[in-house]
Amino acid sequence: MLKSLSLNNRAAFDIVNVVAGLGLLVSPWLLGFTAETYAAWNGWIVGAAIALIAVAALYAFYEVEEWINLALGVWALAAPWVLGFSAVTAAMWAHVIADIVVAALAAGSIWFSHNRPWSTA
Repeated sequence: MLKSLSLNNRAAFDIVNVVAGLGLLVSPWLLGFTAETYAAWNGWIVGAAIALIAVAALYAFYEVEEWINLALGVWALAAPWVLGFSAVTAAMWAHVIADIVVAALAAGSIWFSHNRPWSTA
């Protein structure tokens, strides 16, 4: 049973978050929604923030970095509807997929950093 997240596994989580952040950062160019101002700027800003915070977590792990990435991931999920670009399918899905990856890995990292077991049965 995995009780805590080892340093190597935590680094793998952060590396995947860096990739997800960079993916969201370049998605306006790759998916062609740079003309959608809110969608593009949100992708650039949130993607860069996720990647930079994940790089900082690679350097020195503090739980606050995971909480910030969790919040940014949740924002990436809500942004298409809050900012009004949910009709732009490519932008909406780029944000939703980034949210699923970033939020799940940040939540998992927080969970395992508290040495919680998978189950108590």
